[in-house]
Amino acid sequence: MAVSLSLSTSPVRTGLPRRLSQLAVGLVLYGVSMGLVLRSSLGGNPWDVLHQGLARHAPLSVGTWVTLVGALVLLLWIPLRQKPGVGTVGNVLVLGAAMDATLSLVPHPHALAVRVPLLVAGIVLNALATGLYIGARLGPGPRDGLMTGLHRRTGRSVRLIRTCIELTVLAAGTALGGTFGVGTVAYALAIGPLVQFFLPRLTVPGGTARP
Repeated sequence: MAVSLSLSTSPVRTGLPRRLSQLAVGLVLYGVSMGLVLRSSLGGNPWDVLHQGLARHAPLSVGTWVTLVGALVLLLWIPLRQKPGVGTVGNVLVLGAAMDATLSLVPHPHALAVRVPLLVAGIVLNALATGLYIGARLGPGPRDGLMTGLHRRTGRSVRLIRTCIELTVLAAGTALGGTFGVGTVAYALAIGPLVQFFLPRLTVPGGTARP
């Protein structure tokens, strides 16, 4: 049975300190997961493929495109009636620093026997972190807000919407010349079901999952 999440209509019963702590942990772990996936050298997530592809066609860095795409995605929130929150701002401020710290601490592996577990750990941790920081109900990041907004407006499962978004972004990035590997495909296919599993279990009381 599909799970539907009520993330915005129910009153939040969990205290703000607990929610802020969950948000902070989720955002840090999200940045760590990005670093692990990148360090595996088996392919980045679909959004990074898109950013790379865009950078091939304009004199802007990949990092600049990350910011610009995030801003454009926020515009898509308007028809979905999504509202930014502390988590939205934190997403922008924390993820990059956590990812850079992870890349500086985790050595570059050469053996495939190490790179594959890094990739798997990064993907699973990314889904767990998504559940933590969105489940804190303090506002999702631009890209995850698109997912939750479409879920709420269409009634479709998080799994289906997240997978469709990732595959669409991957196709666009590839068409623009972005590079991807087996890790990119694995991320695109696995992240939706994993978020579907973690999100209802990590949403604070008042935003519980319902069948």
